[in-house]
Amino acid sequence: MGRQEAIKAIKMQAPEYVPVFFFNRDKELSDILMCGIQDHFGGEDGLHSEWGFEWEQLDDTMGQPRQAADGSPAGLWGIRAPEANRPGRFDEAEKAAAGAGAGKYIIAGLELSGFTTMTCLAGFGNVLEGLCADPGGVGKLADTVFGFEEELIGLAAGRGFDAIGFFDDWGTQQSLIISPEMWRQAFKPRYKKQFDLAHGGGMDVFFHSCGNIIDIIGDLVEIGADVLNISQPNLFDIEKLGREFGGKVCFMCPVSYQTTSISGTKEEIYSDVKTLVDNLGRYNGGLIGYVEEYSSIGMPDENYWHCVNAFRELGRYGKTRLAG
Repeated sequence: MGRQEAIKAIKMQAPEYVPVFFFNRDKELSDILMCGIQDHFGGEDGLHSEWGFEWEQLDDTMGQPRQAADGSPAGLWGIRAPEANRPGRFDEAEKAAAGAGAGKYIIAGLELSGFTTMTCLAGFGNVLEGLCADPGGVGKLADTVFGFEEELIGLAAGRGFDAIGFFDDWGTQQSLIISPEMWRQAFKPRYKKQFDLAHGGGMDVFFHSCGNIIDIIGDLVEIGADVLNISQPNLFDIEKLGREFGGKVCFMCPVSYQTTSISGTKEEIYSDVKTLVDNLGRYNGGLIGYVEEYSSIGMPDENYWHCVNAFRELGRYGKTRLAG
């Protein structure tokens, strides 16, 4: 049931309710399951990427990457990719998908991808400086990272996954990290190639980005993003977002975990969900709810359940949708 409702929401085919993706807890309640196919959090401590960088943690959050490359041009841009077709790569993902049965929509997640992986490998500042001072070198690193992901996408096809999950943070609180023009020149063609590969393999494109990425949403829609996971709805004018892009892409949104879901009241949480449903989910679909437990940054357990219940109670289409 959950899988079919997720597909209907994505394809704008009038689902019975707004599907909900539970990311890091209560996954048995989720309509959607994410299964990792790239190992960025491996090892016994979960702090080692197969690419060679490690995570430094000072608290219960993901932490910060310790870059894998030395500071020389050869080190920064000459990193080699892991083996895409290594034995057992898909074992855990396929086991999890099989355990979920036919009832869930299954995303093969890259965990971190594209530009984000590049910055973990070579350093955030080095990549940004290189885009201006050494675009050829940065392009070489991008070819390595994106090329590896293209191999994974090809290998994932035909294994029962419904989508490929891209996780690439492009926004600050105000705007893109780089100019939209630079993004379109350096990265848009690479994403289009990946999205085309996913679609060619019978899989949807799920694209996550933190921050305000309003300047490239149209580009992502143009090149084939099916689900766009914006993680800070508070950074967007949701009514405008619905007018400009509603019905063109399916949005997956949480109650903002910078503001309302952390410190808001039950009434404020329900109000935010109603705004999402009314503006993004009114196109015979077009919205998937997202719930993530964030006690590490102060989310009370009661607010977690308010988020869950708000999506469940208000996430209805047409005549059955509650007034809130």
